[in-house]
Amino acid sequence: MNVDSLKLTTYFGEHDRADGRFLADALLDVCERHALRVSVLLRGAEGFGAKHRLQSERLLSLSEDLPVVGVAVDERARIEAVLEDVRAIFGHGLITLERARLLTDLAAPVTVPDAAKLTVYVGRQERVEGRLAYVAVVDELRACGLTGATVLLGVDGTVDGVRRRARFFGRNADVPLMIIAVGDRALVGDALTRLGALLPRPFVTLERVTVCKRDGVRLGGPPPAAAVDEHGLGMWQKLMVHSGEAARHEGHPLHVALVRRLRSAGAAGATALRGVWGYTGEEVPHGDRLSSLRRHVPVVTVVVDEPAAIARWFEVVDDLTGEAPALVTCELVPALRASGPGVAVGGLRLAGPTS
Repeated sequence: MNVDSLKLTTYFGEHDRADGRFLADALLDVCERHALRVSVLLRGAEGFGAKHRLQSERLLSLSEDLPVVGVAVDERARIEAVLEDVRAIFGHGLITLERARLLTDLAAPVTVPDAAKLTVYVGRQERVEGRLAYVAVVDELRACGLTGATVLLGVDGTVDGVRRRARFFGRNADVPLMIIAVGDRALVGDALTRLGALLPRPFVTLERVTVCKRDGVRLGGPPPAAAVDEHGLGMWQKLMVHSGEAARHEGHPLHVALVRRLRSAGAAGATALRGVWGYTGEEVPHGDRLSSLRRHVPVVTVVVDEPAAIARWFEVVDDLTGEAPALVTCELVPALRASGPGVAVGGLRLAGPTS
């Protein structure tokens, strides 16, 4: 399969509820009921949203309602079929839709954008060639020359429509995780070839991105974008900052400084997701080191807003990342719905020429 698809992403709080249940559980029930090809529920490390209340695992008083991000990917018609159910259970939070190319046959021809985000979905304990699949995938991405890769562990999800939850007792072999990397056309094309030979049942998406900054070098910033398309539908953008948890700004972890500076500057929201494995730059792939006082895992910080606002938030990101070994990318978000106290923004009709 090599088809156009949609990625449905939801941002909300860990303790948010729907009809007396946790929203996270209700959301994954929707994914299971509609038998979506893959969905992943990720627990954030730091963030804030429409309520502008800081959520952080660093302080006990702020860690009781951490940010949660849900990601679901399938063919366009199948994602559109779940939207009404998602709207019905969603109270406060953010919902986005993004276009992606869904690949399950990596030997089939595919047009790779000049700069692309490659996302690979595998099971937590899935193995290939005697190794954990996510470790093997990251090794292949590094061998291809991609400048970084981040493995984000799911705590719940669906695989081929079947619910896969993380449990306290059990190996959690099938709980999905996602591996994110960014590269140019040649590098990503090489990676697809290698992953096709490595994975017996690949599930991969390709998305177009703009690389704004790499390892301290500013490459141009977010591309200009109109606030609305020719039909009057809203257009949005997303910044993603890929860094390591060991990266610092004025003595604080970089992702913590980013979230808190963006909050104080008035951004609509930001979420930091901590990885479990990966690398940035010339590092050897790694996870936490038991002998270290600092954590050594990759972190992805996400900001979604209107194009004019994203241009402002990029200046904040540029300032804080300085010369750090970080990668900053920008993507178009053709549909967004934000809700909260006194907030009702956007809708879920896709903007752009193919909407």
